[in-house]
Amino acid sequence: MTATIKIGPHVVGAGERPFVVAEMSGNHNGDLNRALAIVDAVADSGAHALKLQTYRPDTITIDVDTPAFRISSGHELWGGENLYRLYERAHTPYEWHAPIFERARKRGLTVFSSPFDATAVELLESLDAPAYKIASSELVDLPLIRLVASTGKPMVISTGMATVAEIDAAVRTARDGGAAGIVLLACTASYPAPPADSNLRRLPVLAGAFDVAVGLSDHTPGIGVAVASVALGACFIEKHVTLDRADGGVDSDFSLNPAELAALVAESGRAYAALGGTAIGPTPAEQEGLRFRRSLFVVEDVRAGDPVTAQNVRSIRPAGGLPPVEIDRVLGRTFATDVPRGTPLSWDLI
Repeated sequence: MTATIKIGPHVVGAGERPFVVAEMSGNHNGDLNRALAIVDAVADSGAHALKLQTYRPDTITIDVDTPAFRISSGHELWGGENLYRLYERAHTPYEWHAPIFERARKRGLTVFSSPFDATAVELLESLDAPAYKIASSELVDLPLIRLVASTGKPMVISTGMATVAEIDAAVRTARDGGAAGIVLLACTASYPAPPADSNLRRLPVLAGAFDVAVGLSDHTPGIGVAVASVALGACFIEKHVTLDRADGGVDSDFSLNPAELAALVAESGRAYAALGGTAIGPTPAEQEGLRFRRSLFVVEDVRAGDPVTAQNVRSIRPAGGLPPVEIDRVLGRTFATDVPRGTPLSWDLI
């Protein structure tokens, strides 16, 4: 298996700069113009891709208002809400997908989506989506994974809430179904998610166990967790985005605004560049610094025959003189010649 996949023009995987994906979700607040403005903001941020969620309320649940179909009252954002009403408010209408895809592509963004049933896959195939995302709650829907894999496109699978056995079943189904490569995303499926629950150390475990590229679908506030994930091997970072958290929206509380998204793009790139290699020793950029290491210098004008003392020879910057460790061997000797102040000390001078 390969540890890289291709999503549109982007190679995603180990050894590549992190691929930053902005999730619109329901932050369009039911307004297509706002959705298109989010597309423009994502493009301006420098992010690589825009992701949608493709469902209708009736394709993800049914209109029933019993306790089983309500979110627990203690939930921080959606406590007590009925699932159908929430998804009605949050969904991106199917007829919006074409203009959103068109705007995203016009702005240079790769655009894809999470499908939740066969009608969504059909729509996204008609729009030539270059990849598919499986949401954490759908990881156990193996028939859906099999259907998506049959498109022959790359698949990104979120693993929030999943056990190793459930992840294994999903990966096997995707591979056997014909997926053109897989990225597994560590994910904490709570909204917002506490940073302490991110467990970023699982990233190399997922990569090693399933021989895949790994990344992070992050619902924590800010960009710190996402940037930190790069050091653990994340090559794909997904964050929800909104124009302004003050505008509200179903996911606004844990979404980035455009300036924060731009910062994530920049800082994740710096974090990747900082990984470097394992060599220990001076780098090319440190060559000038080597000139300013400390060494022994004559710091007062002296004449031949003068003793070497702590007053006329000291360890200072720059380099060029004897190493500082030689100070005890030179103190008490005498100068063999006149030496002006600022001369690097060498054995031939004493």
